[in-house]
Amino acid sequence: MTIDAPRATATIEEVAAAAGVSRSTVSRVVNGSTAVSPAALDAVQRAIAELNYVPNRAARSRASRATMAIALVVPEDTTRFFGDPFFAAVVSGINARLSRSDYVLNLIIASDDPRDKTAAYVRSGAVDGAVVVSHHTSDTFIDRIAASVPVVYGGRPVSEREQSYYVDVDNVAGGREATRYLIDRGHRRIGMISGPVSMPAGIDRLDGYRAAMAAAGLEPGPIEDGGFTADGGSAAMQRILDAGDADLDALFVASDLMARGALSVLARAGIRVPDDLAIVGFDDSPVATSVTPRLTTMRQPSHEQGACMTDVLLSLLAGGTPPHVTVLETELIVRDSA
Repeated sequence: MTIDAPRATATIEEVAAAAGVSRSTVSRVVNGSTAVSPAALDAVQRAIAELNYVPNRAARSRASRATMAIALVVPEDTTRFFGDPFFAAVVSGINARLSRSDYVLNLIIASDDPRDKTAAYVRSGAVDGAVVVSHHTSDTFIDRIAASVPVVYGGRPVSEREQSYYVDVDNVAGGREATRYLIDRGHRRIGMISGPVSMPAGIDRLDGYRAAMAAAGLEPGPIEDGGFTADGGSAAMQRILDAGDADLDALFVASDLMARGALSVLARAGIRVPDDLAIVGFDDSPVATSVTPRLTTMRQPSHEQGACMTDVLLSLLAGGTPPHVTVLETELIVRDSA
């Protein structure tokens, strides 16, 4: 397939010609139809990206803002979305801001979208803009969404560009402070249960942990990926125990959910927290006070993050010039686990 240089005013006919398909096939792809072969779908998607094609209805929608709707796009499965209090707090913040406006919220949970329905839906003009939360390096469909409507990211985007807008918490500083707290309390053999390195939050909290250990002249302890889930935290904790790290005296766990999973494994193993092993979590979600012992944790302002993302997007839709990057601070909350 040969495609000319990108042009902002490409037509559906030009996309069809570049992809080697009919106009009706392009229309079906744009509108999210499943009646398209995988080969044709791939050809059309590549032509759309190369030509920077935006469906006419989407262009008219942005000009008139007739839909009065924004999308919250969450590239996760439903279990993770409904089981993690972080998302509830973010949605609460988004709703608090939207309740003051005429916009409504469309929730799109898109963990596995091989036919690109999410991008096609957004590009069809169904919404005026989007907020994207919890994205991974594999979520390439987000780039196609950002090419058609204003997008604000919750957290540093995987593919950060000069024109990107995002609201993040200072995950590096949070990871560093959590680890430094354990060091200051006399712990020296400190391990970590991290988030996935396919997500900026997972990378940044791990970087903060490593920075604090290096600043104290300490070697990092065992590091296991817990996937930001309770089950993942349990499995990561079990792997650490199975590896025989008997001299481990503290853990930084990069989410409260993972810490809950780790605590259950430690209890079964007869390891007392904090007497035998101190733990610091991250989030200060309701999980932190529902476990025993109550978690010492890094508080991230998730409700505020949701509200701030919405403010940025509404400003963009109104023709304003909000800041491209907003970083919110974390706070250490000391309880019983460390």
